[in-house]
Amino acid sequence: MAVLSQCLSTSKANDPRGENYAGAKTCVNCHSDINNSYIHTAHYLASSAATDKTVHGSFLDGANKVYYNDHSDVFMRKVDSGMYQISYINGNKTDSARMDIVTGGIKGETYLYWKENELFELPVSFDNTKNRWIVSPGYDTTIASYDRMVNLRCMECHTSYAKTEPGKVPSFSGETVGFDKSSVILGVDCERCHGPGKQHADFHTENPSVKQARYIIGISKLTRAQRTDLCGTCHSGTQTVNSKSIFDFKPGDKLADFKNRAPEAGPVDLAHIDVHGDQYDMLKTSKCYISSNMDCSSCHKPHQNQRNNLSVFAKQCFSCHTAANHNNCKMADVLDAAVLKAKCVDCHMPALPSKAIINEQQSVLIRTHHIAVYPKETDKILAFLKRDK
Repeated sequence: MAVLSQCLSTSKANDPRGENYAGAKTCVNCHSDINNSYIHTAHYLASSAATDKTVHGSFLDGANKVYYNDHSDVFMRKVDSGMYQISYINGNKTDSARMDIVTGGIKGETYLYWKENELFELPVSFDNTKNRWIVSPGYDTTIASYDRMVNLRCMECHTSYAKTEPGKVPSFSGETVGFDKSSVILGVDCERCHGPGKQHADFHTENPSVKQARYIIGISKLTRAQRTDLCGTCHSGTQTVNSKSIFDFKPGDKLADFKNRAPEAGPVDLAHIDVHGDQYDMLKTSKCYISSNMDCSSCHKPHQNQRNNLSVFAKQCFSCHTAANHNNCKMADVLDAAVLKAKCVDCHMPALPSKAIINEQQSVLIRTHHIAVYPKETDKILAFLKRDK
């Protein structure tokens, strides 16, 4: 059975976050049903060790190459010591690094490698939607680079914990950050969202007849602002500066105590918020959010894989938008119920190009969380219906 998350090293008996943490394996003892569902979610797949099960690209000859130009290619090779990305210029090997960590796994996968105690991103990623190797988003498409350093900000959203330490790889810029390998907890685990759970686990192990959860933070008991701030620790974009590490955030804390909007960013600018990273501000500036008590969990069930099941999300829309409430969709008279359920989310939360994930080979589309009327999307649906007649 897969477990919610796992340390890179199992040499330490205690959770690297401190004595108040139990670790995901302990949680699974009582919550196996939740575990079996959660391991299929994007949060669980935020990062994982690179293995045959987590790296989905082909290593077969003819399907294991990314072409850069007439002189340069990167090949993916699998040997006894692991899976490697190897660069060649004019047929001569120039760079090579092992895939150590996989980040993502839904739309695509990007790979990290260890160099001493520092992490770097590899030049080739895998596009799950097209089943092909591609140049990693934002990378130079003319020559492969292996020197993009992974910083704490990356780890704060893609892992449950990583203890920093001085980097051991010399750098001309001097801006290096290293990580204690034995401290890294891959994926997003139970205690990342629910807070430290050792006291909870110990109590219920000793008192199995007590069914009401003790000594753990119940997300449903938090205020709407607290629940939204919890999700915002990772889903509030990059236009902020961290005053404290997000790893120290506990459910119930205020996000503003950890993240401050960068002065040059100014007020929330909807025209320039990137759909990839700032669902937090997008949702909070939506009329639906402002005029109701909805929050992230109104639509998302974090323990379940709801990907591509638009009818589930549309059902939540219809719980508020009804003729009786006088706020029904204005297209209700034009579209039948089946089309509304199929197109509701596509029309009011369309998939738009990401500014954070830039790839010259294709546009990466992410669903916006600013719920609004998008006339162009309405026009697409009407045009589709006309063709269908």
